[in-house]
Amino acid sequence: MNSRIERLRQKSFSTQASISIERALLETEFYKENSGKYPLPILRALCFQHLCQHKTLYIGDDELIVGERGPSPKAVPTFPELTCHSAEDLHILNDRPMTNYRLSDEDINRYEEEVIPYWQGRSMRDRIFKNAPEEWRQAYQAGLFTEFMEQRAPGHTALDGTIYREGMLDFKARIAGRIARLDFLTDPRAADQREELQAMDISCNAAIIFAKRHAELAERMADKEEGERRQELLEIARICRWVPAHAPRTMHEAIQMYWFVHLGTITELNGWDAMTPGHLDHHLHPFYENDLASGILNREGAKELMACLWIKINNHTAPPKVGVTAKESGTYNDFTQINLGGLQRNGQDGSNEISYIALEVSDELHLLQPQPSIHLSQQSPTRLLASACEVVRKGYGYPSFFNADGVVTQLVRAGKSLEDAREGGTSGCIETGAFGKEAYILTGYLNVPKILEITLHNGIDPLSGIRVGLETGEASFFQTFSALYKAFEQQLNHIIQLKVRMNNYIERMYGKYSPAPFLSVVIHDCIEKGRDYYDAGPRYNSNYIQCCGIGTVTDSLSALKTHVFEGELSMEKMVKTLASNFQGEEELRADLLNNTPFYGNNDDLADDIMQRVYHSLFQGIDGQKNTKGGEYHLNMLSTTCHVYFGKMLGASANGRLAGLPTSDGTSPSQGADLQGPTAVIKSLGKMDQYKSGGTLLNQRFLPAALKDESDLKNLGHLIRTYFSLGGHHIQFNVVDSKTLKKAQQHPDQYKNLLVRVAGYSDYFVDLDRAHQEEIISRTGHGA
Repeated sequence: MNSRIERLRQKSFSTQASISIERALLETEFYKENSGKYPLPILRALCFQHLCQHKTLYIGDDELIVGERGPSPKAVPTFPELTCHSAEDLHILNDRPMTNYRLSDEDINRYEEEVIPYWQGRSMRDRIFKNAPEEWRQAYQAGLFTEFMEQRAPGHTALDGTIYREGMLDFKARIAGRIARLDFLTDPRAADQREELQAMDISCNAAIIFAKRHAELAERMADKEEGERRQELLEIARICRWVPAHAPRTMHEAIQMYWFVHLGTITELNGWDAMTPGHLDHHLHPFYENDLASGILNREGAKELMACLWIKINNHTAPPKVGVTAKESGTYNDFTQINLGGLQRNGQDGSNEISYIALEVSDELHLLQPQPSIHLSQQSPTRLLASACEVVRKGYGYPSFFNADGVVTQLVRAGKSLEDAREGGTSGCIETGAFGKEAYILTGYLNVPKILEITLHNGIDPLSGIRVGLETGEASFFQTFSALYKAFEQQLNHIIQLKVRMNNYIERMYGKYSPAPFLSVVIHDCIEKGRDYYDAGPRYNSNYIQCCGIGTVTDSLSALKTHVFEGELSMEKMVKTLASNFQGEEELRADLLNNTPFYGNNDDLADDIMQRVYHSLFQGIDGQKNTKGGEYHLNMLSTTCHVYFGKMLGASANGRLAGLPTSDGTSPSQGADLQGPTAVIKSLGKMDQYKSGGTLLNQRFLPAALKDESDLKNLGHLIRTYFSLGGHHIQFNVVDSKTLKKAQQHPDQYKNLLVRVAGYSDYFVDLDRAHQEEIISRTGHGA
């Protein structure tokens, strides 16, 4: 880390996140003047152009890569066309004790006077809830599932290498050619296609304007500088006049090209999780090799440019939520995952020198984001795995590890070509997709333990007393475990169908009312089809439902099977005990905790139940049709929703107390995995993970377990073994409970302490108490 990077890192680390109302004001101004004058795709493109023409620009001291989403680092815009914050939301975000977003009373007042009156009733969120069936509302409010698209636009979005081969002028030429080929005689969609294609063309112009404005600013700044900084600013200006209009020629141009596209997509809309470059090492390596050969760059110069990109990504905190979600302490992480290693399109190893430079940059900067991930195939060299394990030992919670061969298998199973699958990977936390060719939309989380809870109460939510499920019979009527499980499966399928029906409605609302023409430009087949990214434009169109709490529901079913149907405990007693949150039943709770076969210990009695639940989830979700010619799939991901879902759940039959978090991802229940990490991966190896779109496994090691080189080799063997068993993903916290508890007591002394929360790392002291306690409660594996 040279002095420039030290200064940029410190500024990024210490800058307080804030909300900028500029985008909302510009957009509101534009819509008041232009709404109804243009077809919606063109209106959205012209609005994007208006933002690119008028938003405040920022070029900081020392910067080599330029551009911010807001007027300054960590200044986050709002998106009132999607979800309009109330004045109360803004006050909560400003005042909440954890992960707050600063904004002035003056800005809140102006937002209340100018933005809210126009967008109330017009936002996508208002449209969704206005038309939501009461049955869906009640299930949603009971915490049976969440809905991502009531807070943000659909995502994920990950790129392939196209933008390094074509600039915006090349895209414009392709668009013009497609317009020329439109068939207005026999194609009933020709008029719609022309509108969408014209919108894409306008969006290309907007991106060029945005870059040109940066060039002009850099030139004005250069006029006031002397020496090295003057030359740097003139070089920035030259680059911004070349990209994104043209394809990049150097590594510096390639990184700036990506960053302008990244900014364009997250300025246009705030898709659920931020744009990600995908296999950045694959994309940058040819430029790096050429620059080395021509003598315009050396390895340290390349590393400096990469560090500048890392810091830019860290400057971009996640857009804040609204309503009840705004009251929960969240994360600043915008989930930009960078895939390293993996496979090339021809099936050969994808790792290269950029892979190692990226690991070094992540190690030295240890910032919140981006989150690097290592994709291991049978082709991957031992050096890549060893280098990654060295970084893991530092305790940042990253990189995470993915089974590259398994990702290809998953994608091919879901209908992708072999070449597109190899070029794909993971984004967000653990979700698989065909990079640059797929809209793979996360629709929200499913609270699987809650579905078991309503099964035990004949479809009624015991916390609210409201019926939210089917009448499948009182718990005491179930004479066998199979009868109980059949009822659970009926409730599960009912809730899945309820969610899918509403998801499909929301999907059409985004396709009709919130097109993303700039994003559509850079995703394969949208131009050829003349269709938007949100309206079946990409080559592949998939939806995911994220299933949470398989550890909790497995262990609860195991407890019911062991102690009720095969033991002495009556169902009436069990249900009554759970309703009282084990009050006065400490001995029974201890029996459940200590004498139940629990998932994660390589115990077939529990793991067979896990496989049965997983099969039921797969059967209920996989293959359901979306509105874009694609299908729904499941993945096993919770992010931090297992904490929220736990708050919406009473006590569980596995001994979990009411309100405590459920298990995260596909990880065992907190503290239930007592036979070591090898037993954990053997349990998970029994899950047919290739049928999913991703699974998540958290493991925590005590620092003493990774103290020497042989320990790191053993860690590498554990990862390789898990992937040989069919595992998709694994990640590690390397920290002891003593350190975590000290950080709770003295947060000012532990501001740099990064921990793996779910599919991402976060600063431990920025987490609320519930999330901190959940991480502490995870089993810490020793030497």
